[in-house]
Amino acid sequence: MPIPRWITPVNRRVTNRVLGPLAVRMPPLAVIHHVGRRSGSQRATPVMAFRTARGVVIALTYGPDVDWLRNVLAAGRARLVQGGRTTALVAPVLLHGAAGARLMPWWVRVALRTLRVDDYVELAAAPKRPARGDRESG
Repeated sequence: MPIPRWITPVNRRVTNRVLGPLAVRMPPLAVIHHVGRRSGSQRATPVMAFRTARGVVIALTYGPDVDWLRNVLAAGRARLVQGGRTTALVAPVLLHGAAGARLMPWWVRVALRTLRVDDYVELAAAPKRPARGDRESG
């Protein structure tokens, strides 16, 4: 696990509250919105997300044993706000090693290799539903 677990409470109380409002407007920072699997409450976690052919990939800098990821895996869906746009995400897939790293930009791969980050999650962009007036008649 590249980032020590003792940093988690500091991030929740300080870093996430500072970065959260900035993250929704400054890619690659983003905020992933998910539902607590036990509480059912709405949660928001700042992350660094990068676009892929399927949707987005997120490096798991704390490893795969984090609450937000468990919530997303349990629900099978989440929403991502990045650059002022919201994307519905579905079908999370855990990736390890080169399978996840190759989805990241080269400059991010270098940093993640230095931090010994080896776990990723890729989420597919949910198909867009047609607007009410856009449905074909017939």
